[in-house]
Amino acid sequence: GTPDLQRVNGTARQLYGADVVLVVTNGRFSTHCAPLAAQLHMHLADRRVLATWASGGRPLWELLPKVPPPRRGR
Repeated sequence: GTPDLQRVNGTARQLYGADVVLVVTNGRFSTHCAPLAAQLHMHLADRRVLATWASGGRPLWELLPKVPPPRRGR
């Protein structure tokens, strides 16, 4: 639910300095989660996205278009 998203967002950004925050579940997110995640610039991966990602068929930044691709070495 949304309280969990708020906790993850605060912990990831404030304590760990995360640029990208992703919450993954093997279930579903409530209907209130997607709007809050968009407002907080977070990313959500539900069981459908998780299954595709885990199968190794596509990288995460293709499954969640707003996740930036990895940076290239200098």
